[in-house]
Amino acid sequence: MSHAEDHEGTRRDFLYYATAGAGVVATGAAVWPLVNQMNPSADVQALSSILVDISDVDVGTQLTVKYLGKPVFIRHRTQEEIDAAKAVPIDELIDTTSENPNKPGTDASDGNRVIGDREEWLVMIGVCTHLGCVPIGEGSGDFGGWFCPCHGSHYDTAGRIRKGPAPQNLHIPVASFSDDTMIKLG
Repeated sequence: MSHAEDHEGTRRDFLYYATAGAGVVATGAAVWPLVNQMNPSADVQALSSILVDISDVDVGTQLTVKYLGKPVFIRHRTQEEIDAAKAVPIDELIDTTSENPNKPGTDASDGNRVIGDREEWLVMIGVCTHLGCVPIGEGSGDFGGWFCPCHGSHYDTAGRIRKGPAPQNLHIPVASFSDDTMIKLG
């Protein structure tokens, strides 16, 4: 093999790698818009978390807000409601899991369904787990919590299913206190 043939091979290799590199860049430039369009839009990202002022929610009442297209119940529970929820043995519940993303892997005891140690505040997604209806609150149903009139699901003062066709407790959203009067959802 002569020196000229070595040089020719080097030029061929360079052209091969340059063409392959240009092809990769062109493919990336063509594919990126398709991948990028799957990212959430700015309006969706803006709604991914909201702050809710709870300073005007009196004891024994609830505030309903819309979050990610679903109603969220924010209940300022009375001591009687808290005591009633704590008195229920876990083995009497239909669904014994907490479904609380703030406290994963916990049971459905009352303390595991509230945000942190603020047991007077209960935050739940207000959608019946049977067929997606919105339950009635303010002490409704056989257990003083929420009642879904569509198919007769009864939830207690901790939002746990106690009677009826619903298979799960009312779900708990990702939530935290940002200060004493603000709850951050998301």
